[in-house]
Amino acid sequence: MSFKDDLNGAATAVNPLAQQYNRAITLYRFYLDKIVPHVKERWAALAGLLFLFLVRIVTSQGWYVVCYALGIFLLNQFLAFLTPKFDVSLQQDEENKELEAGERSDEFRPFIRRLPEFKFWYNSVRATVLSIFLTLFSIVDIPVFWPILLIYFIILFALTMRRQIQHMIKYKYIPLDIGKKKYSRPSV
Repeated sequence: MSFKDDLNGAATAVNPLAQQYNRAITLYRFYLDKIVPHVKERWAALAGLLFLFLVRIVTSQGWYVVCYALGIFLLNQFLAFLTPKFDVSLQQDEENKELEAGERSDEFRPFIRRLPEFKFWYNSVRATVLSIFLTLFSIVDIPVFWPILLIYFIILFALTMRRQIQHMIKYKYIPLDIGKKKYSRPSV
């Protein structure tokens, strides 16, 4: 333990504001850990927040740049959620080299996401809450012609998803759990 750690520990022990901050962070993390297994409820809460945000945008007829920025952020998060953590093309090149050397690799390689589901949800909730908060300030209500932003977002979404789907088809992986068997405990 260094002298600096002693000073920080002493400052934290004496400073009631730091103690309150640490207590609040601990409580926040405790409740965050409690909601991890409740997947459907978490995503329903995010859908509710997004609906609240969209109602705010439509009724106020403003903050289109904030809405566009949130859309781009969510698209980026979704793409990170769909992509594998490890580059599939590099793994396939390694397999081809092994096959040329005469070795056969039938090893099972599970799909590991670059962005786990909980992180995707957590980042999306934080961004949505921040966007709702930003709609309270008129300084971020930049006047723009919103149909151009909408058309640009749709084109960007279509192009990136087409590229992602082609990558999934080329390297034969499915990032979603659609149609996979789910095992449950037998009822007693």
